[in-house]
Amino acid sequence: MKKAIITGITGQDGSYLAEFLLSKGYEVHGLIRRTSSFNTGRIDHIYQDSHLPDVKLYLHYGDLSDSGQLTNLIYNVQPDEIYHLGAQSHVRVSFDMPEFTGDITGLGTTRFLEAIRRSGIKTKFYQASSSEMFGGTPPPQNESSPFRPRSPYAAAKVYAYWMVRNYKEAYNMFATNGILFNHESPRRGETFVTRKITRGLVNILAGKEKKIYLGNLDARRDWGYAPEYVEAMWLMLQQDKPEDYVIGTGESHSVKEFLEEVFNYAGLDWKEYVEIDSRYFRPTEVEFLLADASKAKEKLKWNTKVTFNELVRIMVDCDMELGGLEPVGAGKKILEEKGIGWTENKLTSK
Repeated sequence: MKKAIITGITGQDGSYLAEFLLSKGYEVHGLIRRTSSFNTGRIDHIYQDSHLPDVKLYLHYGDLSDSGQLTNLIYNVQPDEIYHLGAQSHVRVSFDMPEFTGDITGLGTTRFLEAIRRSGIKTKFYQASSSEMFGGTPPPQNESSPFRPRSPYAAAKVYAYWMVRNYKEAYNMFATNGILFNHESPRRGETFVTRKITRGLVNILAGKEKKIYLGNLDARRDWGYAPEYVEAMWLMLQQDKPEDYVIGTGESHSVKEFLEEVFNYAGLDWKEYVEIDSRYFRPTEVEFLLADASKAKEKLKWNTKVTFNELVRIMVDCDMELGGLEPVGAGKKILEEKGIGWTENKLTSK
């Protein structure tokens, strides 16, 4: 039985990855922060009491600012694979908390790499890099494109990226960067723009809100479906040698297009319900991200199945059901046709 450590296991990607690895027969160990309230909504359905027999999911308290705890975790678990997804991952928030973002998102990766080096354990390491690192680089962006970060978050991710490359070359580690473009799902955090829009629509339909307040509607992103992206993470660590990969759909849409799809699906005109608030604009904006994932398609045999329009329908239907409304229905049908479970997929943090 393979063992894996996942940081950020309570997040969107971490929860889907935990499900995926458990389905592959892994023993999964997740790192979670100790807080006064529970933030395990995305993994409650797979949590197992440690007193029960045949437990395969274990949660450990820790923090990416505590190098000693990371070293102990690696030494005690002896993992075959480590998926480092944990970070301060909200781009807009990184402008408000640049020092914290650099410490957790940037130095947190270094602490993990150094813990692996000091432990002497042979393990495979996956670093969750981000398309935000490309920043102002003209699209399409691939593994050879230069990084031009335009936020503290992106700058911290660039630092982490190069530390992974450095440790791989200096200490012969199996360490890889997965440069993932935007990937969404019903488990996306509610402060991220896609989920803010779908949740806002549901609140409007339920009579709880009258408006959604947004920032730049012209920013273009390459949006994919998160469960497909965690499979790409796993595939990277199954290769004979570590390489970096860009993961994305190769299709880009603006925030305005996402708005239109969401509201059209519900039969509404978004222009009647959306207000622009300058507080949600970034000091420096990333205008256009578009993935060239041809390397992943060729070497990992990875490709996307869920389209942009289908992603919108899945997210809207899940949020409608979560909000106590009757889903339109297309989202559920899409998942069923693709052999993806509806019940598990709709689970979100509350």
